[in-house]
Amino acid sequence: MPALRRSLPLAATATLLVAIPAASQQNQVPETQVWIDVATHHMAGMPDLGPLGGLAGRMMGGGRDNRLYPTAIHASGTGGQYLDIALHNTLRPGVEAAAEIPGGLRLGRSIPLMPPEVTASTLPRGEDSPVPPGEMRDGQFTLLEYWGCGATVRSGQPKLTSVRVRNGKIDITGSASNALNAPRHDISATPAFAVWPNRKHGRAVPEGASLAGSHRITGEGVPASLAYELGQAADFMPKIALDVRGTPAEAQHLRWQAVDHAKAYFLHAGGMAGQDTMVTWSSAEVAGAGQGLVQYLDGNQIGQWLSRKVLLPPTATECTIPAGIFAGNDNAGQPSVAMLGMIAYGPETHLVWPPKPADPKQPWDPEWSVRVRTKSTLGAMLGMDFGGMQGTPASPGNTTDEPPQQEEGKGKRLLRGLLRNL
Repeated sequence: MPALRRSLPLAATATLLVAIPAASQQNQVPETQVWIDVATHHMAGMPDLGPLGGLAGRMMGGGRDNRLYPTAIHASGTGGQYLDIALHNTLRPGVEAAAEIPGGLRLGRSIPLMPPEVTASTLPRGEDSPVPPGEMRDGQFTLLEYWGCGATVRSGQPKLTSVRVRNGKIDITGSASNALNAPRHDISATPAFAVWPNRKHGRAVPEGASLAGSHRITGEGVPASLAYELGQAADFMPKIALDVRGTPAEAQHLRWQAVDHAKAYFLHAGGMAGQDTMVTWSSAEVAGAGQGLVQYLDGNQIGQWLSRKVLLPPTATECTIPAGIFAGNDNAGQPSVAMLGMIAYGPETHLVWPPKPADPKQPWDPEWSVRVRTKSTLGAMLGMDFGGMQGTPASPGNTTDEPPQQEEGKGKRLLRGLLRNL
């Protein structure tokens, strides 16, 4: 490569960056690639546990100063902002590097990138070892699937699937849906990568921090031109502010404030009705949309599923869970509790240097590329009483004449009791 091209200053580099779809890069693979995952997660209704909050966060995977890559793909716990950076430099694989970051990120002037520690948690999901023979217990399990926003259950629902295990053999009967699956484009970082967060620097991203601004990655073998600018489309998305009205026995009305930069929304809930029946529901207009959709999706997939009404459009601000589907009782006579997951899909940004020539006959030898994915997710427990401590603002237009509840809710007492017994 010409020396001049590898030593362009940041200002010049920033003006030459272009956002291009991934498909246009398939002819050439840059020697150096950077993948950045950006996520915002919120747990609606999580009570303020005071000094126990930090312990609760660590229990739920949200440790503040000891995070390890990856954190954003399956962002969970008590909530916050999550950032993953993965560098794969074929010129010097597995060599430490440094990422110079904007001051708004509030993590210093730079953060170290280093090879990951390969553990079970860093392996791709869905590739777990099969259950050893003889460990499956005989029994029967039933799945009830509902879908669509609306106050009442639609005709033809639920779809019922029965799974029976006897003498190690599995028999599935019923009207199971064909599951909707999206191709995953997650990175499985090996020791040939250099990643953040890592064992040297695992600080959590401070609340309210911003990724927007100038970035540069430096290190042995890293192209000198690897400098780029990220704007608001690649920054942390706002938290989802959800308001839930109604009980599981009633139609539960969900309203949320529009999330900046959201391209689409999807909601999914699941709970147990007794000990051997699971109930699921999704906001999709078609069957088969499950929890697996709560992940990063590229623009092409979002567009396809918006046209099929699998996802809610970015203009949507409400959805209703049909009455009664999560109102079953367990054997102890306690009301059913369902876990709700929601995602606002954000923009995906692609940068490459140098830009691909318009003339396909011209030679093109890209030095590096950067991909940034964004999302905002929410978790909430439907049917759990937190004594009015919802922790998220109600959507505009949602008001109530009822006075705020002062008594500590059952859910908060339960969490305090679990932590007290540690």
